[in-house]
Amino acid sequence: MDKSTLNGLVIGLVVATAGGAIASYTMLKDKTPDYAQVVNVEEVRETVNTPREVCEDVAVTRKAPVKDEHKIAGTAIGAVVGGLLGNQIGAGNGKKIATVAGAVGGGYAGNKVQGDMQDKDTYTTTERRCQTVTDSHQNVIGYDVTYRIGDQEDTVRMDEKPGSRIPLGNGGRLLLN
Repeated sequence: MDKSTLNGLVIGLVVATAGGAIASYTMLKDKTPDYAQVVNVEEVRETVNTPREVCEDVAVTRKAPVKDEHKIAGTAIGAVVGGLLGNQIGAGNGKKIATVAGAVGGGYAGNKVQGDMQDKDTYTTTERRCQTVTDSHQNVIGYDVTYRIGDQEDTVRMDEKPGSRIPLGNGGRLLLN
């Protein structure tokens, strides 16, 4: 075989091999998709509870402090008035019995009247009452994305909401930000 035939044969083999390599690369590149198709996106939420204090002024009615706890003034005044009224009734020993009975009855009545007045003696004041309430709200912390590459589906969690497709890198892997 002469030298030019041998050179032609080697050059032909190199061209054929290069052409086959380029054709194979083009075929493989066309079979590997550039994007994954997004099938479903679900928001992943987190509940955040924030406590805060709420206060309001409330009118409160209280019993006034009692100055005469044993109701001595009412009893004494009632006894005097009852004794005076009882003294107006009857004569002789009957008058004495009526005076004593009036004093006892008046003392009892005066004690009860003073007790009723003390029970009704109230005052109103304003008190500040506070309580802690909790406000709740939801934050989106990510997205569970179901995607399809060819016939296979898978799910990945992403920080940002994707569009309708996700770019693929070398080897068909997702390019996630």
